[in-house]
Amino acid sequence: MNENNPYPSTNFNPGNNWDQQQPLPNDPAGFWIRFGAILLDGLIIGIPLSVLSLILTGGSSGESIFTNVLSFLYALLLPVFWNGYTIGKKICSIRIIRVINNEPPHIGNMLMRNVVWAVIVGVTFGIALIVDWFMVGLREDKRGIHDFIAGTQVVRV
Repeated sequence: MNENNPYPSTNFNPGNNWDQQQPLPNDPAGFWIRFGAILLDGLIIGIPLSVLSLILTGGSSGESIFTNVLSFLYALLLPVFWNGYTIGKKICSIRIIRVINNEPPHIGNMLMRNVVWAVIVGVTFGIALIVDWFMVGLREDKRGIHDFIAGTQVVRV
């Protein structure tokens, strides 16, 4: 407050709870760069992981379960421990952040982003996935349903 303006300042103050609902300025990553990162993750992690699973399980029925569990753990844990990056995202210079404070996601954010999202896609028979792609492609903030569920955003670095 000053004598010319009797009202308190409305500048950003990280200590105020009311302003934490507003996302901080970022350069959102669009559909194609995110799609490219997913493809790179599939090539760099998915293919070798499938080959490793085949070798370890001898081609038994447990191969796909083993591959799916390791892929899930990769997508869930790597962004938590590597500042919002997966290998594909790092190569594409994009990362996941929490909208509320621009910090890397916590395990809770990633559980919401992956597990809850997978349940929603399953319940809607994949329709939510199509809607999500359109949201990422068409919205100005490039956030999809899974981003809103988790309170995250994928941004360019």
